[in-house]
Amino acid sequence: MSMRANRVAEQMKKELGSIIGQKLKDPRIGFVTVTDVEVTGDLQQSTIYISVLGSDAEKEATLAGLSKAKGFIRSEIGQRIRLRITPEIEFAFDESVAYGNRIESLLRQVKTEEE
Repeated sequence: MSMRANRVAEQMKKELGSIIGQKLKDPRIGFVTVTDVEVTGDLQQSTIYISVLGSDAEKEATLAGLSKAKGFIRSEIGQRIRLRITPEIEFAFDESVAYGNRIESLLRQVKTEEE
């Protein structure tokens, strides 16, 4: 990713936090944290990684609500960042938190077995 793409991704991450937290009123959208944003080098597409608290059903409902609001979110980002072309948005779950928790629990299990 180019330096400009990195700057755009960081700015999008910052703006997405306020857009999702303050502007979206969809009841399906729960407590969402934007963990990372990846933007292609040509600034045409972006993948937004989110972490959601709740059950699997609540996570899926949140993803559905965010997908429904893609157009609004994209237009808000376009107004706030002022790019010539606002990147297409794709949402994905960030599995790194769950992966880290799983490794931590395995390490605790190994430690208790050694004692």
